[in-house]
Amino acid sequence: MPSSEPATPSAPGATSDPAPRVQIAPSVLPADFSRLGDEVAALEAAGVDLIQWDVMDGQFVPNLTFGPAVIAAARRHTTLPFEAHLMVYTPDVMAAEYVDAGCSRLIVHAEACTHLHRTLGNIRSLGATAAVALNPATPVTAIAHVLDLVDLVLVMTVNPGFGGQAYLASMEPKIREVRDLIERAGLAASVDVEVDGGIGPATIGAAAAAGANVLVAGSALYRDPDGLAHAVTELRATATAAFTR
Repeated sequence: MPSSEPATPSAPGATSDPAPRVQIAPSVLPADFSRLGDEVAALEAAGVDLIQWDVMDGQFVPNLTFGPAVIAAARRHTTLPFEAHLMVYTPDVMAAEYVDAGCSRLIVHAEACTHLHRTLGNIRSLGATAAVALNPATPVTAIAHVLDLVDLVLVMTVNPGFGGQAYLASMEPKIREVRDLIERAGLAASVDVEVDGGIGPATIGAAAAAGANVLVAGSALYRDPDGLAHAVTELRATATAAFTR
């Protein structure tokens, strides 16, 4: 979510607008689903910036995950913002339920929306902020004419549907293309660039250097032998150094 904090050093190719703040956004896919309230509370204590809920419908992607009732049940266990990454074919049908469940941002896929402009406008009319995601094979041109309706563009660095996949380094030029598009539109202070898929200590620096300032991590957080707080601190430090150099 765009920051109003004082300016930090600019990312490569940045304009004079304040550089966006680096944020760590955990996916709860690797969490213990029987203890999601405790899990989101632990993530807040570890210092993350927001919680991402990967919503899958078994059609747009080959998996099923969280319904709005599950998210609503976890909402009271943390004060962190929730975003729902809607990997679904009918985001307009279910958008209101996820906003009512406590998600302040809804991310939809350009590939899943017949009328993307209308879908993003509908989300905004519900009182949430709207964001758009791009699968690896989808060109950046697909979102060039809706940047005025979003506060974030998500570049997938894996094909969506499952956690724990290997990072696609071939998406780094695409991340840079999205960042450059946002800056040319004069929206660097209001539109963030998020990446999701295979993000960990070995990959987060390259993604941030390419222009991503919101980094989604799942497996890398939960498998750190020193715990969640250590993982968050390490990932944030690496991403911040790469993004601002």
